[in-house]
Amino acid sequence: MANEAKATQDFVPVKEVRDGIAILKDGSLRMVLMTSSLNFALKSADEQTSILLQFQNFLNSLDFSVQIFVQSRELDIRPYINLLEEQYRAQTNDLMKVQVNEYIEFVKSFTESANIMTKSFFIVVPYSPPAFEGKSSMSSLFSRKKNDAEAQSVSFEEHRTQLEQRASVVEQGLLRCGLRVVALGTEEVIELFYKLFNPGETEKPIPLNS
Repeated sequence: MANEAKATQDFVPVKEVRDGIAILKDGSLRMVLMTSSLNFALKSADEQTSILLQFQNFLNSLDFSVQIFVQSRELDIRPYINLLEEQYRAQTNDLMKVQVNEYIEFVKSFTESANIMTKSFFIVVPYSPPAFEGKSSMSSLFSRKKNDAEAQSVSFEEHRTQLEQRASVVEQGLLRCGLRVVALGTEEVIELFYKLFNPGETEKPIPLNS
């Protein structure tokens, strides 16, 4: 089992998630922004033209690549059903209890017969630190090892600043398109990746400390 787990982890490009930033095994960084959506079909012709021009200007303003990711997932109605059942148990009026119970059965039957999906929209902003150039002597090699943890921390902060500047450019461009943008936190990024790599276990607790 250990060998199987190790082999599976080899396919996951993420080394760790720190301060909401995914650090890949090649040393590059990723920040995930979650965006709202808009119903383009309901916009007037002028509004549609304006949105398209703003989005075109946004793309043309970028001097780095971004990844647009759309996640479709079946709606989990269980939390809502649990809430309704709590309301049912709290009712003291018999007529209200009957009505709540009928509504619960309606929601259950409707969701079982219809394939209700939720969509989430993400923008992945990358940053690859410049490759280290130059060679060092053996004496400097030992001194670097002594302060390796501190150096890595400083390096991460510098690279995070660069990544956050890119994310800010993306956020401002999407705001002009009429979209709301929020950066995912550490646990949210871990949850996103966990569900991506474990599609059959989306209803199980997510082992954040694994």
